[in-house]
Parts: sequence; structure tokens; C-alpha cells
Amino acid sequence: MSQFETKRFIIMTVDPVHIGTGGMRLGRVDNSIVREPGTNLPKIPGSALHGAIRQYAAYLYGKRQCAGQGQSKDGGSQHCGKSTCPICYTFGSITGERAEQSHSGVVSIADAQILLFPVYSMVGPVWITSPSIISEVFKESSVPEIKNGQAVWGDVTPKNYLNLGWLMVEKMNSNWLLPSGLAKRIPELVKKRIVLVSDELLSQVINSNLEVRTSVSINPETGAAEEGALFTYEAIPRGTFLWFDVVVDDYRREGFPLTSKKYNEENGMDNAGDKLGVTWEEPSAVIESGLDWAEHLGIGGMGTRGFGRIRKINVTNL
Repeated sequence: MSQFETKRFIIMTVDPVHIGTGGMRLGRVDNSIVREPGTNLPKIPGSALHGAIRQYAAYLYGKRQCAGQGQSKDGGSQHCGKSTCPICYTFGSITGERAEQSHSGVVSIADAQILLFPVYSMVGPVWITSPSIISEVFKESSVPEIKNGQAVWGDVTPKNYLNLGWLMVEKMNSNWLLPSGLAKRIPELVKKRIVLVSDELLSQVINSNLEVRTSVSINPETGAAEEGALFTYEAIPRGTFLWFDVVVDDYRREGFPLTSKKYNEENGMDNAGDKLGVTWEEPSAVIESGLDWAEHLGIGGMGTRGFGRIRKINVTNL
């Protein structure tokens, strides 16, 4: 019998995050980031989260050979493929050429989408969001309809106008209160500085306030910039809150009962908590363990430039 559950994660970017599109293009920047086609809003693909979380969880559980794609340089197998392995069980494994020797994973990680985006204003930083985001994430039905050019905020400023970067918006009269589901899951400072803008305006403000940096390759012999090596790239700025869902469909549970004790025996350990600082009973625990390391090691590109760290803020069972 399948052990089905869905967990909703809220994360915050500790550094700027660059998940590139994989090529250069003409326009404002050379290296652009991934966006949702329908809304043009930046996002972190689930594949980027999946790969990083698997790698970090593999290191954490002492199963580094199970971190990658499963094929060594000579074409052999690297994954152990054991039912007691937290990595192979959770994310899947390739243990041989025959299909019956491989298993798919029991978790699906969705794209991380923007929940709250930080923007500079004359009264300090504020975090913007929109009615459609609040409705989707928190099933809020009383979100006000906002006209383009207007916004809703609480105690951010007593004035009726507020700038969001380069754009000035007018305060709309509304008694709308922050959903309790959001208020309980974000820091106190942030929830006092949330501004609700129209869905039409959200993409324009976000894309106008992404972090854009310029870099250049250095010639190791001269110590000077390489000619023609100047390039620009954009990133989701630090302090951005995103949300994503993880679906655990533990279809193998009945056939492969898993316990920390069995994992310890398999790896010659008396107590996984003493040796590794972790135990595992559920695949969702493996996901959270790997995500915890992303706060230190990061995801995406430009890691040598101080990019990529994300912090787990909240986990909710749906």
C-alpha cells in the first residue's frame, strides 16, 4: 500500500541564486535565469533542487557513491541500489543494465516559485507578493482585487504612496489582513513589511529588481582582465522567499520495510545518530537533511562568487 504524503516547503535565499538557462542571449544580461513561461517570474527548477539535495544527503549519510547519475566513467554502476540505502531508496537508483535492477525514487520535487520578493523603498526594504500567489499557496479566498498601479500594505508607511524600486504605487483602501498561514511561517520583521500588488504589476517589479552583476575572467599570467571576457548575469536576490511541494509516494514501503536499525546493521553501525548525527525512517527526512546542507553549500551556478545558499524556513504537511 502506498504511503502518500505532500509537504510544502518555504525557503529563503541567503545569497543571490543563479539557476541559468544554459546559454548566452542578446539583451540586458548575457546569462539569464530560469523563468516561468506563463508569468515570466523567476523560479528554481525542481531538477536543480533534486540534484543538490540528493548530493548533500548522500554526503550526510556517508553514501557518496549514490549521489550522481549512477554511471562511472567506465560505464559501470555506482549506486548501491540497496533498499536500506536512504539515497537510493528516496531518489532512485541505477544498479545495472537491466531495468529490473533499477528503481525509481519515491519523491517528486516541484519547482520553487516566488512567494515574497524583496524590493527597495524609501522606507526601507519591503516584500511584495500578489493576490494569485496568496490564493494558490494559502487557499485564501478573501484577497482583494487590486487595480494596476495600486497596492495594499499595513504599517509599512502612513503615507498613501510608496515606491517599489523605480515605481510609485498608490495605497488602496482595504481591510485585508495577512493570512494566518503566511503569518505563522515567516519572520516577524518580514510579515510587517509585506506589500500586495496586482498580478499584472508583479512580474514587472520583480524583473526590474533582480540582482545583475558583471564579471570578467582574469589572465593568470598578467593578472589583468582577459580581452573580450566581460559578461553579465542575473540572480534572484538574497532575502527572497520561495515555496515548493515535495510529494512522497512511498510505493515500495510494503515490500521493503525500512528502519534506522536495519540501516545501521547494513552499514556496520551501532547507532546512526552517534556516528552520522542522523537517522532515517521516512524519505521526507532524507529530503530535509539534504536541504539543511544547502544553507551552507548552496545550489545553482556562480558558487565561487558567493551565490546559491538557501535556508529552510518552514515545512508543512498538506
